[in-house]
Amino acid sequence: MTLPRAGEVVYVGMAASVQFAQPILFRVVRVHDWPTYEGWVWLDGYELDPAGDTVERRSIFVQASGLRCARALDPRRRNDRAPHRALPHAGDRTSHGNT
Repeated sequence: MTLPRAGEVVYVGMAASVQFAQPILFRVVRVHDWPTYEGWVWLDGYELDPAGDTVERRSIFVQASGLRCARALDPRRRNDRAPHRALPHAGDRTSHGNT
């Protein structure tokens, strides 16, 4: 996957970083151009719940190749409340794993 762009929603799981053993949906606000390890990137954005609503603002450090595109969330389609229906269920999280 190429780097996500602002506004895109990505599925972040263990392929992106082991801290995401409980996967999340993440709406990207900014992709930082900070120097890091090759293939890794800092993202600013919002963790989303299954309905596409904001849970919290976060900065995450992930492997770009491990990010997966999530279907765009359309607020006009509120009957379709599981935007990542084809993806594994994230379940309850007890740790946010912020880095």
